[in-house]
Amino acid sequence: MSAEIICVGTELLLGDILNSNSQYLAQQLAQLGIPHYNQTVVGDNPERLKQVIEIAISRAQILIFTGGLGPTPDDLTCETIADFFGVPLIESPEIIEDITQKFAQRGRIMTPSNRKQALIPQGADILPNPTGTAPGIIWQPRPEITIFTFPGVPSEMHRMWTDTAVPYLKNQGWGKEIIYSRSLRFWGIGESALAEKVASYFNLPNPTVAPYAGKGEVRLRISAKADSEAAAEALISPVEKQLKDIAGLDYYGANDETLASVVGDLLRLSGETLSVAESCTGGGLGQMLTDISGSSDYFWGGVISYDNSVKVGLLGVNPDDLDKFGAVSGNVAEQMAMGVKTRLSTSWGLSITGIAGPTGGTDTKPVGLVYIGLASPKNEVSSFEYRFGAMRGRALIRYVSGCTALDLLRRKLIIRNS
Repeated sequence: MSAEIICVGTELLLGDILNSNSQYLAQQLAQLGIPHYNQTVVGDNPERLKQVIEIAISRAQILIFTGGLGPTPDDLTCETIADFFGVPLIESPEIIEDITQKFAQRGRIMTPSNRKQALIPQGADILPNPTGTAPGIIWQPRPEITIFTFPGVPSEMHRMWTDTAVPYLKNQGWGKEIIYSRSLRFWGIGESALAEKVASYFNLPNPTVAPYAGKGEVRLRISAKADSEAAAEALISPVEKQLKDIAGLDYYGANDETLASVVGDLLRLSGETLSVAESCTGGGLGQMLTDISGSSDYFWGGVISYDNSVKVGLLGVNPDDLDKFGAVSGNVAEQMAMGVKTRLSTSWGLSITGIAGPTGGTDTKPVGLVYIGLASPKNEVSSFEYRFGAMRGRALIRYVSGCTALDLLRRKLIIRNS
C-alpha cells in the first residue's frame, strides 16, 4: 500500500505560493513507514483534478489532498472528489455549528458562502479543523481507497494531520515501521565527483543511499526502514561512517548542521575567536555566523568594507596595493584579513573580496572572481582564488562565497587540530 499527495491550487502552479505542504506530508508519511512515490500539483479545474484522481487511484491506496476547501467558487476539491466517485454532497449540521461558533468568537456572522464548507460526500467522516473554518474529510469511497482532505493553510493542515489523521492511520496498522533518514552534507566537491566515489552504495537495499545537490553543496541521504528509530539508526550508522571515511574533509556535517555551526563548534572547542572583513558579500558572512545562537562566544564582529576608503581607513589596506593590484586581488584579501584580525583582536581573521555581478566584470577579472583571505593565530596570512562564474547570479555568488570562506576556515581548524 502506498500514498499519493495531491496539492490543489492554481496559485501553486503559478509559483505565487511555496508548496511546503507536500514536504511536510512526505516527512510525516516516512515517519509512519507509509511508502510514497508520487506527488501532483493541479490547478483549480474540476476536469484536470478528475484526471489526477484517475491516475492516483491506479497506483496508490491513500490519497491526501491539500487545498481547495475554502468558501470561494474556485474551491472545488470536495465536490470534484464526490462527483468523480458518483456520490452526492450532503450538508453537515455539525460543520455548520462549528463554523457559526468560530465566526461568533471573532464577533462576526457566518456568510452564506461559508455554508459551502459544510458540504461533504455522503458517507465521509469529518476531519475536524480546530483553528480554521475549512474541515477536511476521511472517506473510503471504495474498500481499497482512503481519502484525506486538508485545507491549504499549512498551520491548519499540520494540526489536523497530527490530531486526527495520524491516530487514524496508526489505528489502521501504520506506524509499526518507520522510514528514518539521515542527510550527510559535503562542501568542496561536485555531485558527480562524489557520486563516483560512493557509487557502490547506491545499490544497497536497506538502508538506501541517494545523492542530491543545491546551492553549492552536495548531500547524501541515507534512509532505513525499521520498526523503530533506534533500529534504523543501527542500520544507518555503519554506512554513514564508511561514507564519511571515503569523503574525508569534504564531509562537513549532517542533517541541520551548517558550515557556520560547524565552524562555531570548532572555534568554541579551541577557545579561539573570529572576525571578518567583507566586500562583495556585504555582511552575508557575518549574518551566517550570527544566525547561530551563542555565536558571540567566538565571533566578535566584522567590517563591511564595500568602498576602498573603508579598506584603507579601517582595515589598513595599503592604497598603493589597491592601485597596483585592485580591490579584487589576493594581496588585498590578505591585508583585509590581517587588518580585521588586528583591529578586533581575534585569533582568526577571514576576508572576502570579489565581483558578484552582474556588472563590474572584465576580461581579466570576470564576474564570479572571488578572493578569500585568512589570517591565523600565528599571524600567518594567505589568500585563495575562486571563480564561481557569471551564470550563477549575484545572490548565489555571494552565498557561495560566504560558505566557501567558512569551509576554508573549517578545513584549517580540522587539519591543525588533527
